[in-house]
Amino acid sequence: MAATRLPLIPTLPTPEPAPRPARRILPVIVLAQLAGTSPWFAVNAVMPDLQREFGWPAAAVATLTSAVQLGFIAGALVFALLTVADRFSARRVFLVCTFASALCTLAAAQSAGSFAALWCWRALTGFCLAGIYPVGMKLAALWFPRGLGAALGLLVAALVLGSASPHALRALSVGAPWALVFQGVALASAAAGLALYLLVPEPPHAPGRVSGLQLRALWVASVDRRVRASVLGYFGHMWELYTMWVLVPAILATRLGGAVLSWSAFVVLGAGALGCAVGGVLAQRIGSAKVAGAQLAISGLCCLAAPLLMNAPTPLFALWLLLWGVTVSGDSPQFSALTAGNAPPALVGSVLTLANSIGFAISILSIQLFVALAEHWPLAYVLPWLGLGPVLGLIALRPLWAGGAAKAEDKR
Repeated sequence: MAATRLPLIPTLPTPEPAPRPARRILPVIVLAQLAGTSPWFAVNAVMPDLQREFGWPAAAVATLTSAVQLGFIAGALVFALLTVADRFSARRVFLVCTFASALCTLAAAQSAGSFAALWCWRALTGFCLAGIYPVGMKLAALWFPRGLGAALGLLVAALVLGSASPHALRALSVGAPWALVFQGVALASAAAGLALYLLVPEPPHAPGRVSGLQLRALWVASVDRRVRASVLGYFGHMWELYTMWVLVPAILATRLGGAVLSWSAFVVLGAGALGCAVGGVLAQRIGSAKVAGAQLAISGLCCLAAPLLMNAPTPLFALWLLLWGVTVSGDSPQFSALTAGNAPPALVGSVLTLANSIGFAISILSIQLFVALAEHWPLAYVLPWLGLGPVLGLIALRPLWAGGAAKAEDKR
C-alpha cells in the first residue's frame, strides 16, 4: 500500500526457524527501499519549473501523479497474477525493476516537452515501482519471519522518505536545471537495486506453493466483518494520503518559495516516517487498530482545521503541517497489519493486492478532484473535504475498536 499510501503489503506464512540474519540485511533493505522509491514524486518536486518552461496548467500535477498511481495498480495486478516474485528470485526482480525505473525516469526527463510522452514514462515508472516496494517487503518477510512487525514501520518509513526525497534534491539544486532531480533519483534507484542484490543474500526460506491472484478474495473482504473493517478504513486513508502529498507544495507556496519551499515540503512529507516508526512501537502495546484509528482521527482533524490554520501565525501553521505530515502516513503499516492478520491465510496476498489496487484507484480519483477544485476555490475551502476519507475510515474501523485487534491465530 504498501504501501505511500501507501500500498498494503502481503505477508507470508511463518516458516521454520532459521539462522540469525546478518546485521546488515535489514538496514540494506530499508535503504534500498528509500532510494528505490525516490522516483515516485520526481515530477511533483519540479512541477513549478515544468509549468514555467512548457506553460502547463496547474491540473498537470494531478494528471502526472495519477499516471504513476495507475502504473502502480497495473504493475501490482500483473505481478500478482503472474506470481513474478515467487517464480523468480526476489533480489533479481528488485534489481531489474530499479534499473527499469531509473531508465524510465531518465527517458521522462528527455521527453518532458511532450506531455503525452511524459505521462507514458511516468506510468511505466509506476509499473516498475510495483516490483520495488512490495518485493522489498517480501524479502524482509522472508528474512525476518518472526520480526516483520518491527521491521514494517521502518520499511514504510523508508517509502515515505523516498517519496519525499525529490523535494530535498530540488532544494539542494535550486538554480540548476530541473532535469538534475530526475537524474539524481534515477541514479539512486539503480544504486538501490545494485546494493540490495550484492549485499543481501538469497533468503533462507523459499516461499511455499503459490496460486496467483484469487478473485474470491473480494468476497472475503466484503463479507468478513473484520477484514471489511480494515479494508474500508484503508480506503478512507487513501482518499486523503496522496492528495495531501500532492497539495503540500501548493499549501506551502502561499507563504514560501524557492529552496525554502522545497526543504519545507521534504520535512512535511518526510515527517510521516516518524509516524510509521513510532506507530509500530505503540502498536505492540495497544494494538494496530487503536494506533491506526488515532492517527486517522488526527489527520482528519488536520483537514478540518485548514480554514483556521491556513492563515494562522507561522509557528502554528508549521506545527499544523508537521502534525498532518506525521499522521497522514503513520497509520499505513497498521492497516497492512490489520488486514493481513484478519484475512484467511490462503488469501492474504490476494486480499492485500486487491485492496491495494482499489485504494490506489481511490487516490487517483481524489487527486484529480481536489487539484481541479483548488484551481477554482481557495485551499482553505477545499482541504476540509479531504477529511471525508478519515471520517468514513473511522466509522468503518469501529468493529476492530470494539473487539480489539484480534491476532490472526485467535480468529482462525
